[in-house]
Amino acid sequence: QVQLVESGGGLVQAGGSLKLSCAASGRTGKDYAMGWFRQAPGKEREFVAAVGRPLSLTLYADYVEGRFTISRVKAQNTVHLEMTNLKPEDTAVYYCAARQSWFPTKEIREYDYWGRGTQVTVSS
Repeated sequence: QVQLVESGGGLVQAGGSLKLSCAASGRTGKDYAMGWFRQAPGKEREFVAAVGRPLSLTLYADYVEGRFTISRVKAQNTVHLEMTNLKPEDTAVYYCAARQSWFPTKEIREYDYWGRGTQVTVSS
């Protein structure tokens, strides 16, 4: 089992920045790809970004448009999502997920473990 805990969410004005973190614990010795997803009220959960292991391959949703950067710190079993130039439409609960594979994917059903999420609210 792997436990994931997100942090770093909050309220920010449009154009601002936030850095989300996801700390993994438990059976982290295996190679896991890590991803971020988000879910806005009344909408389905959608892919944001993912990073593989050990080559740190990265994937991004098209709407990220270069505004978000995913990274991982192996020694700390932590994955970060740096978000810049935030827009009101980025408002959502952001979830961290882990997949028992080296390779990242955009497919939500391919992830095996999930955190409880952290709220990001962007005001206009």
